[in-house]
Amino acid sequence: MGRGFVALQYLLPHHLLCRIAYALTRCETGWFKNLLIRRFVRAYRPAMDDAVEREPTRYPSFNAFFTRALRDGSRSFEPDPRSIGSCCDGTVSRAGLMHDTEMLQAKGRNYSLEALLAAQQPLAQTLRSGSYATLYLAPSNYHRLHMPLSGHLRSAWHVPGRLFSVNEATAARVPALYARNERVICAFESEHGPFVMVLVGALFVGSISTIWHGQVTPAPGTRAVQPLEAGTHADLWQQRGAEFARFNMGSTVILLFPPGAMRWDPALLSGTAVRVGSRLGQLTR
Repeated sequence: MGRGFVALQYLLPHHLLCRIAYALTRCETGWFKNLLIRRFVRAYRPAMDDAVEREPTRYPSFNAFFTRALRDGSRSFEPDPRSIGSCCDGTVSRAGLMHDTEMLQAKGRNYSLEALLAAQQPLAQTLRSGSYATLYLAPSNYHRLHMPLSGHLRSAWHVPGRLFSVNEATAARVPALYARNERVICAFESEHGPFVMVLVGALFVGSISTIWHGQVTPAPGTRAVQPLEAGTHADLWQQRGAEFARFNMGSTVILLFPPGAMRWDPALLSGTAVRVGSRLGQLTR
């Protein structure tokens, strides 16, 4: 990995590779899907103790295994409704305050809020100088996403883009990585104010799905607003802890809050491992 891997990614046909991965990971031919699953288990050693189905090869496809459900009670949120829980299992890449509209991607590299939100100016203005956290999901992590707070989905849109890897090596070398990659942006309104979650695609992320829209990607092309009424499959109001989306391979989530709305937990440092429900911070309003 490193410079060579990052340089290679500029040359790869990202979306073609993702379409191939999409087909392969949904193949239900027994010997083939078991081969994929067993090689993945050997390479990444995912924890299966808290899965509904603990035997990897009993899943009908690699993608079913990768997006496996957890047993009830295996994750929990603090009872305080102002406590912000992690929306995923993963690792904290960054957590802090924006400098006007600038956010830290990696040491020496910043990117802008406007670019991340694809020039949605009213929303960018609301979030300007606010708080952000970047959470990275490794291949071995649980890949369903849950609500960090109770909230009402106010808008959602898909932004096409590249599909660079989102690991630390790539984040350190690709400018504006999160604003270049394909992503789905979900803007919510809670009882205490707005918040946004940006679901960032990555290399071999064949699709991102939400409970409201079903599969959103892959779809290279123009920016597309996702429907909230006609065609929506779930209630727009979701309780904290409810599943709302999933990555069909590993990727990154960015949480955004307006200025003065919350404070991150002091222990939330880069490299901190989190699980769904882990305390990230506290609302201040």
